[in-house]
Amino acid sequence: MSNYIRSRGPSVFFFTVVTHMRQPILCLDDSVSALEDSIVEVRKERPFETKALVVLPDHMHCIWELPEGDTDYSVRWALIKIGFTKRMKGRLKTPQSSLSRTRHREAAVWQRRFWEHEIRDEDDFRAHFDYIHYNPVKHGLVTSPRDWAYSTFNRFLESGVYTEDWGSEAVRFNEAVGRE
Repeated sequence: MSNYIRSRGPSVFFFTVVTHMRQPILCLDDSVSALEDSIVEVRKERPFETKALVVLPDHMHCIWELPEGDTDYSVRWALIKIGFTKRMKGRLKTPQSSLSRTRHREAAVWQRRFWEHEIRDEDDFRAHFDYIHYNPVKHGLVTSPRDWAYSTFNRFLESGVYTEDWGSEAVRFNEAVGRE
């Protein structure tokens, strides 16, 4: 008989959620508010803690910690997507290639699926935590994570987790060429 190892304590997951056809809609003023409101609403009924978050124009990454024994992140994401879509109804254009989704009564705002990864240990957590905060630089949106408004980076900068120049292009260049 197999000995299955069950998670003890809270479950921690990394997620990537993408807009339908990579529409660059998530960083619009109305979108940011709608996303925040949707997350707050879902969190009231189905608690979770956001450990790290970055919202980019066409996708977002985050790390969530769910309560002990609860791994039902799919329902949470479905409710967040529904809440966002309802709040943004009439403000977003539906791409022409989305007509089949419209016929099936699906809003063409989000990709149907999302990517998740259960965080295994502290090293895995730190790698995904840093990945989230470096993502705006990776995508060429800013030259330093501290300059991206839609991220938890500055909260961790203020608490001393990161230094002012962490992840900046200048620091990465100097490290690559062996300068201090």
